[in-house]
Amino acid sequence: MISKPIVWIALLALTTPLLASDLEKEERWREQVEDSIMDGESVDLVVEGRNVFAIYTEAEEGSDKGLIVVHGTGIHPNWQQVVQPIRVEMAGYGWNTLALQMPILHNEAEYEEYVALYPEVPPRLRAAEAFLKEKGIQTIVIAAHSQGATMASYYLSRHASDAKGLIAIGMGATQKDSHVNSAESLKQITIPVLDLYGDDDLPGVLETVETRKAGAAHNTRYSQQVIEGANHFFDGVDDELINAVVDWVQQF
Repeated sequence: MISKPIVWIALLALTTPLLASDLEKEERWREQVEDSIMDGESVDLVVEGRNVFAIYTEAEEGSDKGLIVVHGTGIHPNWQQVVQPIRVEMAGYGWNTLALQMPILHNEAEYEEYVALYPEVPPRLRAAEAFLKEKGIQTIVIAAHSQGATMASYYLSRHASDAKGLIAIGMGATQKDSHVNSAESLKQITIPVLDLYGDDDLPGVLETVETRKAGAAHNTRYSQQVIEGANHFFDGVDDELINAVVDWVQQF
């Protein structure tokens, strides 16, 4: 017979995540980024009793529209590629933006290791929505890049959300675990989705274009757009990236 202490330990192992976000790395990112913020201000989102770093940028003119900006693997909410251009430039187009720190792992972590962090995604995005609503924002859209787009699609496919739309930038669907695979998540999403990528994007993005489209076949408000000359980080084509985002969010 298994003794009660052993049973308790076994149950604890089943209910405790094998991995959690690297909080020390999150804090290091914050220390490196906070003093360099030129546009916007550092804010704290309270997530399950703990402060999570985010950057809030008010629209240049009064607005009740808000854009949650979600970064990719292992980086931070002021990353120079994709994330910073969107969070800063969209403020000039009438959108209050909130870029937040997503769960991250150590630098050497393999992509699939991030699967264990996905349960930490919904509380952060819910906190971001709550923050914007407290600011009086009525229309919320999520703009997410790379694995951030996978995280956002995971969230929207499984949880009630106030988001009215999703801009998924450079989103692949190569995840081996179907629980977090973007194409599978798209099957459950009914809000407008812009699947935006570059013609020189990563293989995992380009090779799953049709897979993602098939996953979203039920959603008449799903569309794909490719930006010519853009790689995964849209280097040198920030204007084209912003123009695509601005054009699409006009529907809101």
